[in-house]
Amino acid sequence: MLYAKILQGFDRGGEMLYRTITDWDDAYANGPNIPGGETWPHSWVEPARAYRDAMSGAGRAELDLVYGEGERNRFDLFLPDEAPAGLVVFIHGGYWLRFDKSLWSHLAAGAVDSGYAVAMPSYTLCPQSSISGITSEIGQAVAAAASRIEGPLYLTGHSAGGHLASRMACVGGPLSEPLRARLRHVLSISGVHDLRPLLRIGLNQTIKLSPEEAVAESPALLSPLPGTRLTCWVGAGERAEFIRQNALLANLWTGLGATTATVEEEDRHHFNVIDGLADKDHQMVRCLLTP
Repeated sequence: MLYAKILQGFDRGGEMLYRTITDWDDAYANGPNIPGGETWPHSWVEPARAYRDAMSGAGRAELDLVYGEGERNRFDLFLPDEAPAGLVVFIHGGYWLRFDKSLWSHLAAGAVDSGYAVAMPSYTLCPQSSISGITSEIGQAVAAAASRIEGPLYLTGHSAGGHLASRMACVGGPLSEPLRARLRHVLSISGVHDLRPLLRIGLNQTIKLSPEEAVAESPALLSPLPGTRLTCWVGAGERAEFIRQNALLANLWTGLGATTATVEEEDRHHFNVIDGLADKDHQMVRCLLTP
């Protein structure tokens, strides 16, 4: 068995296989490497608006709730028919540079239909904020939402949001002790967990991530809170770097005492991998809400 595993590092001709990255921008570029990638984020706009309108009409949505002093320090809260079984917080992505809570409303459906309240915050984007500043804001957003909804707490996020969800479960993170006690599960979807490679990409001219902050804000370089349960979920069709980042955090945090799992979902890329959150019967929702 060991010999077979060693042989996996060679090609059929017996040559050693090595991997290096020469184009870091391409390694972290999603849209240009997905057929029809230009249709996102526009394809999220209408289903998100329709869900938000329907929930508002049913009296089950509280929109633009304030959690901080910043202009974008707002969150939407979607409620189930009966008293919530707990709270899910979904944190959006966009390289900490783009988007807001309004594009993702429909993704609350799976958890809401399962009996949970779902909070979706916006946050101050880079370069108006730093990533460490965004981390602090998300901590405030979680606290504000949790002050309205009792019960267990579940955190999830996509891409940069996956990083932020994982960051909440780090020792030294912004969550208070009572919130840490309520935290049951973190589901990082296509998360970037080691920020140091982003120092090499062109977008960092706008993100303005420094080497010191890259280390301080990388969950993969930090310790998980005691009792953390983490699932890292990625599309099997994503860029190799996102698949590597997905495996990385679960691997490291297993060695630091967390309970972890990794999923590579077949036939999914960086944009449609989150679709499962809208369906209460999808394995992603069942995984997220596992007690």
